[in-house]
Amino acid sequence: MTQIPLSYPTGQGAVAVKRAQAPSFGAWGLRFIALTYLGAFILVPLIVIQVQGVRFGLDVFWQSITRPEATSAILLSLYTSAIMAALNTVIGTLTAYVLVRYRFPGKRLFNMLIDLPFAIPTLVIGVMLVLLYGPQTPIGRFFDTTLDIQILFAVPGIVLALLLVGYPFVIRAVQPVLLQMDFSQTEAAQTIGASAWTTFWRVIFPALRPAIVTGALLSFARSLGEFGSIIVVAGNIPMRSQMGTVYVYTQVEAGNLQAASSVSMVLLLIAFGVTVGIDLLKWRRHA
Repeated sequence: MTQIPLSYPTGQGAVAVKRAQAPSFGAWGLRFIALTYLGAFILVPLIVIQVQGVRFGLDVFWQSITRPEATSAILLSLYTSAIMAALNTVIGTLTAYVLVRYRFPGKRLFNMLIDLPFAIPTLVIGVMLVLLYGPQTPIGRFFDTTLDIQILFAVPGIVLALLLVGYPFVIRAVQPVLLQMDFSQTEAAQTIGASAWTTFWRVIFPALRPAIVTGALLSFARSLGEFGSIIVVAGNIPMRSQMGTVYVYTQVEAGNLQAASSVSMVLLLIAFGVTVGIDLLKWRRHA
């Protein structure tokens, strides 16, 4: 077997190739603009809030986040966000499966409405829930008097607001994976006697697991920073319905920037950990 000799450019040809491969002035300019924008609007504010949080020492920082009001606000944010993420993970996965696998009237309209929470101002979402579940409405009175469940200014109202805000995340994370799946494997599983539940659990779910976890983490991280709908639905009742973001807002209004920065730093660290987890899941999935 004869080998075909490889020829490499030499002289002026090699110089031309190196010039073609080297980044141009425009490419360096685009990199500079992108990195400058990233640093000015994301990196610098993050550094400033971290510096402010530990400005007076770790003892003051610890005292700021271990105050009963601060601890209650952080734990309530984590608690309600976890409930929301669990519910939206189940319902969002089922919704994505129905949208991909089945045909029904109004499917396109329903698919379009899923993205509506991205566009609606969160304050409007809070007003919508007040008009629906407020004590002046039949639904609100039914829950309050018949079931003895208070919706507004309590945990149920917070979870409802977060469910509406975080609803699209799991669906939009799972739906593309379902669209790319080869459903011949599910048909093969059914031909050998597997039930619909066994087929979903043993064939479909393992392929969807990374996307489901990614969507759940995204919705969880998004709910940690929710403010507009929460301030309307839950109010600002310390030790009862005061979320972490609302607590930060009240501390800024009171001029206590140290307490606001400390709690913000905790929420940022949690959100950053979730973001790192999402990136690791994406890296494992592509690998």
